[in-house]
Amino acid sequence: MLKIIDKYILKRYLITFTVMLLMFIPIGIVIDVSEKINKILANKVPFIEVASYYLDFTIYFANLLFPIFLFLSVIWFTSKLANNTEIIAILSSGISFTRFMRPYIIGATTVSLFALIMSVYLVPSASLGFLSFRYRYLNSYAKNAKGDQTNVLRQISKDEYIYVSSFNDISKMAFNFSMEKFKDEKLEYKLTASRLKYNAKDSTYTLFNYTKRKVGVLNDIIESGEKKDTVFNFDLDDLTPVVYIAETLPLQELNKFIDKERQRGSSNINVYLVVLYKKYSLPVSAFILTIIAVAVSSMKRRGGMGMNLAIGIILAFAFVFLDKVFGVLAEASSAPPMLAVWTPNIVFGILAIYLLRNAKR
Repeated sequence: MLKIIDKYILKRYLITFTVMLLMFIPIGIVIDVSEKINKILANKVPFIEVASYYLDFTIYFANLLFPIFLFLSVIWFTSKLANNTEIIAILSSGISFTRFMRPYIIGATTVSLFALIMSVYLVPSASLGFLSFRYRYLNSYAKNAKGDQTNVLRQISKDEYIYVSSFNDISKMAFNFSMEKFKDEKLEYKLTASRLKYNAKDSTYTLFNYTKRKVGVLNDIIESGEKKDTVFNFDLDDLTPVVYIAETLPLQELNKFIDKERQRGSSNINVYLVVLYKKYSLPVSAFILTIIAVAVSSMKRRGGMGMNLAIGIILAFAFVFLDKVFGVLAEASSAPPMLAVWTPNIVFGILAIYLLRNAKR
């Protein structure tokens, strides 16, 4: 059974974190509204869709930034404990620093489990609503055809590639479609069409103003026409941006999607793996940042809370910087995605051990 001091610290941990979220998320919403209100009014977006967008916005960014909010909230209330000499009193009573950290670890476990459940079940749905709204109403290229998604290049099998200049998810229409088939690293045929429409009733596609050029040994064979119904071996989701797909899939569907892309030999597999691994790395970072926050702010400093917060903000920006750099590195290079995604946690984990040892002294 938790002792009084454990309940006291755990209560402060969870309440301060919740208040931090409730303070900063409305600020983020206000800033986002001020930046996008002109486009929302110009596109005459229904109020219910705007309200739904900002609900998804709240879930999306709360999940994305919760380690930073948690880190700053722990520094804030632990610094207050240190300035009020409460920590000195606790440690002077014979409680070890490791035992003192127990309620912090319990709090980090609670928040991490909640964040993991959110990332598996709630965040994909919120990401779908959030990103769909942005593509439909807020992107500058969505002028006449709302919902366009531009310049999508996908590898759908080992030797086949498709490209569309834009895709409208309302009409299920792709524009400037092309498909290339290679054999032994040589072009076998290329199919182009001004438009490609998906027919949901029978899962077929309709080509408009199409041309198919089959490369021959001596002469090419060209087939063209105004309209043709056909079947392709790619899904409708293949016409959407790669990250857009990965971020909106629940965990089981994301794993199946990644397996399918591996079999296809997709060159974008690292992008999907980064999204998958971050579902697990972000909750773990709550533990690491909690340990660092306690180690930094448990000592009473000459600069008081201001000095602890300054150190905390510097470390928070350093964590975000590493997370972004290694995430982009994994997506744009041959670096192992798992190592790249977990590198910030590894680096800050080592820092946490070092700071914790100094704090115990």
